[in-house]
Amino acid sequence: MKLSRLAGLALLPFLAIGPANAVTEDNFQIKTTNDLVALCAADPKEPLGTAALNFCHGFIVGGVQMHQIHQEASKRQRMFCLPNPAPTRDTAIADFVTWAKADASRLAMKPFDSMFAYLGGRYPCKRGK
Repeated sequence: MKLSRLAGLALLPFLAIGPANAVTEDNFQIKTTNDLVALCAADPKEPLGTAALNFCHGFIVGGVQMHQIHQEASKRQRMFCLPNPAPTRDTAIADFVTWAKADASRLAMKPFDSMFAYLGGRYPCKRGK
């Protein structure tokens, strides 16, 4: 799958996620999945909303791209396999936020750990990939 398709997983805003708590500057330290979810579910009308959404998208795209590059270089079994056609970025990120909010223990995870747990569970690979 092309790198650009994987990168496309994570760039559109989450206007359909529903109301969120106001983003704070502390969320940008992105220590937990709760911080990532706050950024990704930000209201662009709030003072930090647009910056939060942009940060969320960059964080997720960067993580997916680095994982893709590492997988290709190491020839290890893939952690996740996106379908063809891949989900839209809106859908994938909104689904991640919903998944994370569904279990409070996920919100305490490190952001990349939860992101890849979600992707692996939602888009598992067939054996041998």
